[in-house]
Amino acid sequence: MTAARALWARIGLAYIAIGFALVGFWAAFAPTSFYKDFPGAGRHWISPDGPFNQHLIRDVGELNLALMVVVLAAGVTLSLPLVRAALLATLVNGVLHVVYHVGHVDMFSSSDQVAIIGSLVLAPIVALVLLMVVRAPATTRAPAVEQSV
Repeated sequence: MTAARALWARIGLAYIAIGFALVGFWAAFAPTSFYKDFPGAGRHWISPDGPFNQHLIRDVGELNLALMVVVLAAGVTLSLPLVRAALLATLVNGVLHVVYHVGHVDMFSSSDQVAIIGSLVLAPIVALVLLMVVRAPATTRAPAVEQSV
């Protein structure tokens, strides 16, 4: 991976890790607040979708923290298999999350609907772009070298 690609990979992975960290720490360690107050700024995106379930919300937080650890490890090491796995995990998580919310935003105002879907598509888009950025360069065949015996 070139230095420029490595830099972009680290920036994108850091962005993804921050998103996982924000949701993860909040949901894992303050589940009631997460349920009542997420995403903050007077908005309430979790509570309208069903009753409070501390176990479920803590599980969501813990899984986000686990994804954060993997994404951070990928960003630190830039091990290509780990980077790809972290980005694919982000893509799977993000796409499925978006698909759910596209079908369940009718209880929100139009501005919240746009904000919810808009905020959710960012991580999978970043992951998809980064998968293209970190792709292995096309291999070129080295010229045959004659060996003398």
